[in-house]
Amino acid sequence: MAKTSTNGTSRPPLNREKVLHTAIRLADEQGLAALSMRKLAQTLGVEAMSLYNHVANKDDLLDGIADLVVAEMAAPTIDQEWKAAMRARATSAHEVLLRHPWATGLIGSRLNVGPAMLRYIDATLGCLRTAGFSYQQADRAWNAMDSHIYGFTLQEVNFPLQPDEYAAAATQFLPRIPADEFPYMNALSQLVIDGEHTGIADFDFGLTLILDGLERLLTGG
Repeated sequence: MAKTSTNGTSRPPLNREKVLHTAIRLADEQGLAALSMRKLAQTLGVEAMSLYNHVANKDDLLDGIADLVVAEMAAPTIDQEWKAAMRARATSAHEVLLRHPWATGLIGSRLNVGPAMLRYIDATLGCLRTAGFSYQQADRAWNAMDSHIYGFTLQEVNFPLQPDEYAAAATQFLPRIPADEFPYMNALSQLVIDGEHTGIADFDFGLTLILDGLERLLTGG
């Protein structure tokens, strides 16, 4: 049975999935700091208290939206070649976190034991164990990869310059890094100014270093 919203119009029955997906949309549009139970209720056209029929509290809401974001990330399977699987996993996670710029800090600051996160971690461990890593090595391996994923993403979403602004910024700051005092920074900045180097951080570069190191650990090389 349809219920009546705060503006008097009928609306479909509310459920947890709709609450969480609406919260994600608000966070995407306005940032996580702007997400409140009152604003969420207004967006859904309900009284704030009715939200508590679907989420226990604000922490439950945050845990729920974090887990939904994780559910968007591609999980590896044990029948994949492990390096290709881990590369696809990392690339997918990075792309998902760029779609939801607020989510990196949220996921990294909570003890997420939601179903999507549990499946995601278990699949990752399963892929690494099947490849021959010990449980201890697999645990450290996926943590090392996630440190790169989350750390790189945080820097990318918070960096104050766009890629097409790098050369102009290097030109602007070059007088503050004279060659006789900061020779290596000056030389690198000159490369950016001259167009010989973009200066843009490369997600895949760091990921490849980690995966190659893990391969050497696995093979004893």
